[in-house]
Amino acid sequence: MESEESRPMRQRRDRSGEKALQAALWFPCYLFWLEVICRIGLLRQFLGRGLGYTLLFSAAGGLFLSALVTFGPPRYRRIFTITVSALMAFWASAQSVYYTIFSTFLTLYSVGNGGDALQFWRDILAAMGKIWYILILLWAPFVAMVASGSKLMKSLKWKKQHIAILLAAAVALQLFATVLVTTNHKGGMSPSYLYKYSFVPEKTAEEFGLFTTLRLDAKQLLFGVEEMPDTPIATLPPTPTPVPTPDSSGGSTPEPTPTPVVYQPNAMDIDFAALAENAPSDTLKSMHQWFGSREVTMQNEYTGAWKGKNLIFIVAEGFSRYAITKETTPTLYKLAHEGFVCDEFYNPLWWVSTSDGEYVADTSMIPKSGVWSFYRSSENWLKFCLGNQLRGEGYATRAYHNHTYSYYKRHLSHPNMGYDYKGLGNGLEVKRTWPESDVEMMEKTIPEYINDEHFHTYYMTVSGHMLYTFMGNYMSAKHRDEVGHEDFCEEARAYLACQMELDKAIEYLVEELRAAGKLENTAIVLTGDHYPYGMEKSAINELVGHEVEENFETYLSTLILWSGDMEGKEPVHITKPVCSLDILPTVSNLMGLEYDSRLLMGHDALSTYPGLAVLSNRSFVTDLGFYNSQTDTFTPREGAAEPPEGYVSEKFKEVARMFTNSTRVLEQDYYRVLFPDDQGRP
Repeated sequence: MESEESRPMRQRRDRSGEKALQAALWFPCYLFWLEVICRIGLLRQFLGRGLGYTLLFSAAGGLFLSALVTFGPPRYRRIFTITVSALMAFWASAQSVYYTIFSTFLTLYSVGNGGDALQFWRDILAAMGKIWYILILLWAPFVAMVASGSKLMKSLKWKKQHIAILLAAAVALQLFATVLVTTNHKGGMSPSYLYKYSFVPEKTAEEFGLFTTLRLDAKQLLFGVEEMPDTPIATLPPTPTPVPTPDSSGGSTPEPTPTPVVYQPNAMDIDFAALAENAPSDTLKSMHQWFGSREVTMQNEYTGAWKGKNLIFIVAEGFSRYAITKETTPTLYKLAHEGFVCDEFYNPLWWVSTSDGEYVADTSMIPKSGVWSFYRSSENWLKFCLGNQLRGEGYATRAYHNHTYSYYKRHLSHPNMGYDYKGLGNGLEVKRTWPESDVEMMEKTIPEYINDEHFHTYYMTVSGHMLYTFMGNYMSAKHRDEVGHEDFCEEARAYLACQMELDKAIEYLVEELRAAGKLENTAIVLTGDHYPYGMEKSAINELVGHEVEENFETYLSTLILWSGDMEGKEPVHITKPVCSLDILPTVSNLMGLEYDSRLLMGHDALSTYPGLAVLSNRSFVTDLGFYNSQTDTFTPREGAAEPPEGYVSEKFKEVARMFTNSTRVLEQDYYRVLFPDDQGRP
């Protein structure tokens, strides 16, 4: 029977053990709490396969932190607990705000290069206002712990065996979770694929949680992503057989033996087999073999249709099909319905929003997730960018941006594309409003090139930037009265209003070209950097007129491919699915420039190559249907032929290789490897 003297001692031991258990569970529980709040609040889901993986990784990481906190004196334990817990809450909060603004997650690389982001403090405050309840829930346990539980950490006395148990449990749970994940190969976007062979922040966060995504982000930033096995290395294909096309004479009586038009391949004289045989590394060998095995696209009746023309290429902030109405934006409407019209054009939202949107349109490469690809490319030889191509043809090549010239390091990336570059603060003096005026940019810049014999001008606009309000957006306020008749919510009307500034800028551009006698000999290409993700989905639904499907229809947009000599004529419709990766090869073919279609991830939209539109989450659209990576399902296109056996799997592998080798082109400076005799810099 227990004595009176031993009972208090046992009670003290019980309380001590209880406190030790509470301390050991703090980090695992808080980690999982943060994950669950973000999972529900941001991703709008709770149950699912990813919840189990997130629980296991949270437990492993939390127990490891609990073991670390036991080292050192009590003061250290208290400071460590408060500091690490605060950093965890801050990271979850920062991710929540970033996701609310950009619909993707923040990466470590962007954190290290994000000083200029404070220029958008209005967007940050607006996002915090939208998710205030999520932020409160993220910080509530921390506040409670600081108020009471931190003393517990200070007073604990741990034994070495307890620390060993915590570490062993952390390692065991981490190994168990890793084995579960890496042996699950179910589906294209399987847990194993996401964990080992790719870095897709949205999907990784959904499957493994924000903090495992942080760890994988650090890993890929330092060491890259492991190559997927079973790389489809084919023998080099034979020289493509030219496709003969009858030449229509237009007469009532056909010629007995029509003369065929023989189209040549858009390919350069590159011996990929020899390059692979003599490659100094396995990575370059694999790249040579893969690029050499790709299908070549053929020239066509539109090859060189714009040869010798001046070219104006515009990447417009927040531009989308929602911005085009006959009454509100008549010039955009006109250009969008003349020239070459893509009936199914997809413009995905990539990870670094505007900069990645530019990068895709300008290079026909998929950005590397987790970095600023355009900035990273500023030391590479970008042989096929239009600035470099047309400068080599004797064109005067200039680029302009009407916001801070160094934002996203454009003062490094854009000269490297072959342009004399000016932005706000670097030679382009426009009024400092938020956002700045596209019309004023045209007024200031057109005189600089309008009298050149041959010119190519590149614009990155800013007037269409969020937030879409009449209070905080100067361009929306400027055109407020002109959209007052629209029966939309304020956000939708404010979006149309700021896009009116772009429309008036294009109208001014067209009229200045016409007045100078240059319009007929000038081509205009215009695409958005991304859809207006700063708008609420309800506002987008209003503009479209129905509930917009999120994985594919959200990214349906408009690509303008127009030249002055096509004005007033019947458009040429491109009916297959295309995407922003296809802009560079399509324009290169129209301009009659020499390029190798195997070395770009997109394809000439006017070629016979089957349609393929690739989205940032690795979903894709083809002539035969839609692959949704979120659900890992393929939906056949209504009225299309039934996909052959293995079709979806092969397309998935093709898309995966496009992501992998786009990253390698960036990392290996691949065009400099292929073309060592080029100067390599503009």
